[in-house]
Amino acid sequence: MWFAGPARRAPAAGRPRALRPGFHLEPGMRVGLFGGSFNPAHEGHAHVAETARRRMGLDRVIWLVSPQNPLKSSRETASLAERMAGASRFAQGPGMIVSDVETRLGSAYTIDTIRSLKARFPGVEFVWVMGADSLASFHRWKGWTQIMREVPVAVVSRPWIALRSRFSPAARRFARFRRSSMHAGSLPGATAPAWVFLRGPLNFQSSTALRERMRRAAA
Repeated sequence: MWFAGPARRAPAAGRPRALRPGFHLEPGMRVGLFGGSFNPAHEGHAHVAETARRRMGLDRVIWLVSPQNPLKSSRETASLAERMAGASRFAQGPGMIVSDVETRLGSAYTIDTIRSLKARFPGVEFVWVMGADSLASFHRWKGWTQIMREVPVAVVSRPWIALRSRFSPAARRFARFRRSSMHAGSLPGATAPAWVFLRGPLNFQSSTALRERMRRAAA
């Protein structure tokens, strides 16, 4: 519960704006939740989202542009409006949605976002989507074991990190719940924990490299 001075503030979920996520989902839809700072967005993000959509037959992939990643410096993070605009330039495929719903909900952590969306859209078959680089550091996320038990997870291979991510603490902890990528289409609607590692043509763009090139160009 949040407090501001002596007056109690309404929790985020009780605010009118939080009840309007900016998109509509129907029960039975298969929906990927693709979270990140997107600072900046690039073709690698589009590759992860499209690979997940195609391999699992998703109706929607929602790009959840975070207000601020707790594991990253706010000084190096562009404004939400800039990152939303950048994500929109790359989320051009069918069923792609770019959303600021985490800001609307006042949610700083993925686990809270997932639980809020599941409560808001009962009957929707959510899957958490991430690149292999995120799996490598997944054990640092708040409530990461709860995330694995809350929704199925699809991990898409990324350059240089694929091997390390497959032996990460999260991959080892939930090794017995990993499914063959041949059965990726059955992941939406599966009982969590359940996850797959999806391989495919690799895209070598990264936000870190892009920010470095932008810094050099501005110097």
